[in-house]
Amino acid sequence: MAVMTAVLFTTAGTEMPPPGGVPGVVAFWAVLLFLGAVLPSRFGITLTPSAAVVHNVRRRTIPWADIQAIQVQSTAGIKSIVLHEANGRSTELRAPTTGFLSWDRHFEKKLHTIDTWWQAHRGPDWTPIPPPPAWWNTPPTSDRNPFAPPK
Repeated sequence: MAVMTAVLFTTAGTEMPPPGGVPGVVAFWAVLLFLGAVLPSRFGITLTPSAAVVHNVRRRTIPWADIQAIQVQSTAGIKSIVLHEANGRSTELRAPTTGFLSWDRHFEKKLHTIDTWWQAHRGPDWTPIPPPPAWWNTPPTSDRNPFAPPK
């Protein structure tokens, strides 16, 4: 914090003190620490027998039957869980996530729990999403319908 304070003081110039002075810098860092402690606890997912309740910036209730796949997405070294819905919408969960600065030792266990709930409650009407096409765009090797339920 002392390094950041020194940078703020030196970038402000010598003619005028930085806005808010030392109390302003302390208040800024206090607000950042408070938000860092409070906001992550508001993100996540609640599993109910009928739906997954996603707590992101806005709360959404997604019925299990509407979820077609649960996958792990990796962006810039941060792994997160994505729910793919039948209507084509994808919902990335803000928690649980794991990455360089916030390593969640229980990420795989949490993923397994969400996946198990989905498999137990999705019902007979769901259809799997087709696998992503190969980059060389070869035709599928089987005539099996990719939307048919698994046997």
